[in-house]
Amino acid sequence: MRFAVIQFPGSNCDVDLLHAIRDGVGEEAEYVSHMETSLDGFDGVLLPGGFSYGDYLRSGAISRFSNVMSEVRRFAEEGKPVFGTCNGFQILVEAGLLPGALQRNKHLHFICKSVQLKVENNKTNFTSLYEKGEQLTIPIAHGEGSYYCDPETLEELERSNQIVFTYASENPNGSVADIAGIINKKGNVLGMMPHPERATEELLGSSDGLRFFQSMIKNFVKEAANV
Repeated sequence: MRFAVIQFPGSNCDVDLLHAIRDGVGEEAEYVSHMETSLDGFDGVLLPGGFSYGDYLRSGAISRFSNVMSEVRRFAEEGKPVFGTCNGFQILVEAGLLPGALQRNKHLHFICKSVQLKVENNKTNFTSLYEKGEQLTIPIAHGEGSYYCDPETLEELERSNQIVFTYASENPNGSVADIAGIINKKGNVLGMMPHPERATEELLGSSDGLRFFQSMIKNFVKEAANV
């Protein structure tokens, strides 16, 4: 598979994502500018963390209007894999590709540390190599990572099994229902505040994030072969 790692002004986790794909799972990945108008030739899209456009207005609110986002929407509609981590999650929410909103952390402080995540749904194309209920050590680094949605949306997320990851030992940012990551109903767009790309080898303190990318490759390649 060939992945586009989108670079927005202020992205700073693009290198981590490129490394996770190229060195972690041995697939192709290239940087693509936010100004690009075509993603032809790519099989998936990765939106990295960082501070796109300085997080002015709201995190991800300006990036949603970038040229490349029309192509990201097309990928989502066509069932191709779209993954956003941290600021990438914020962009996906602002673009309407995932429900809810990301707010300031409950204590209004930037948080940067490793946390424990619980795998709530291992039946997705991104999590099939995990066990349901398994706990993972994955880093977070954000100031606006408190996931919020209204009660009706939360009920729908729970009913549709769209909550993929929750915070296990503590809720560091005040997210509703301890939510750390969700997926769309179609199952091809996933956003999460933690950074699995920063946990792909023990040298980084944890390799728990590697199976996230391995799952993604395994399942989306299989789907493409069956088309």
